[in-house]
Amino acid sequence: MSNVLITGATRGIGRALFDGYGARGDAVTGTYRGAQPEGGSWMQLDVADAGAVSAMDYAPDALDLLICNAGVYLDKGEALDGGYAADLWSDSFATNVTGVFLTIQTLLPKLRAAKAGKIAIISSQMASSELAPGGSYIYRASKAAVLNLGRNLASDLASEGIAVGIYHPGWVQTDMGGDAAAITVEQSRDGLMARFDALGMGSTGEFLTYDGTAHPY
Repeated sequence: MSNVLITGATRGIGRALFDGYGARGDAVTGTYRGAQPEGGSWMQLDVADAGAVSAMDYAPDALDLLICNAGVYLDKGEALDGGYAADLWSDSFATNVTGVFLTIQTLLPKLRAAKAGKIAIISSQMASSELAPGGSYIYRASKAAVLNLGRNLASDLASEGIAVGIYHPGWVQTDMGGDAAAITVEQSRDGLMARFDALGMGSTGEFLTYDGTAHPY
């Protein structure tokens, strides 16, 4: 049994992962911002609140797997002319980038205590600089930044045996992905769990899709 912590676990991919690890028998804790969900182990946390992140009270002494899933897509549909207000940039980066870094930083002692702790960062295909079709500038920039963050963390933490993976979960049928998305939440969840299980020092720093395909940077 592993200790697993998932940020942003109340809906979509996060909730599917929470349920999947719970069904498997792992000790999984999910974070939430609003009303506490029923059932399971939950911890209130807004990753955009630096003070709350630094003060988080995760009870287990060791953390085997940290899944940084919490994220926002605030600039969907914004126009290049007149759109993309400054607060959309700051709010998006506070959750999608700074929040990820601070969460990892705060939980590093727990990951180190696990001896072979793992960090899984949910990015997006929209992080890719090679695939750049335009639009959604804030979301794309934030996901590119967290991809860069993950790869640099993988380098810095390699000597401690902590593996870091960065993942595109697929175009998923969630509130963010929409009903026309290509895959179900369950397909994404099952693929991601397989990727997290396989994550190790031989694959640290890789950017993979949910099905294990190497994603263009």
